[in-house]
Amino acid sequence: VQLQASGGGLVQPGGSLRLSCLASRNILSFTGMAWYRQAPGKERERVGGIMNSGRVNYSDFVKGRFTISRDNTKNTVYLQMNSLSPDDTAVYICKAWMATGPDYWGRGTLVTVSS
Repeated sequence: VQLQASGGGLVQPGGSLRLSCLASRNILSFTGMAWYRQAPGKERERVGGIMNSGRVNYSDFVKGRFTISRDNTKNTVYLQMNSLSPDDTAVYICKAWMATGPDYWGRGTLVTVSS
């Protein structure tokens, strides 16, 4: 299984970005998929995830600014990020998992929020 994250870049504070995570297989075959992020010098933290059922959950720091969605026909999960702040600067990584077996991690895409 391969996961390819894309869509990162440089954005000004208050701006928006949409990240994509393209999977090499049918995303409905996964129990769930999630976005994580890792800022320089900090531990990796979970942003939010979407289950096979479509149920979505977010970490508290998202505060309604981020939205996770998916396009099953494109085997892609998205992370729409609005009202970005410098604290959101990080490498954003997607993960997929099934009920049994290993977790699958993508390489990540860098988001830099700066004026």
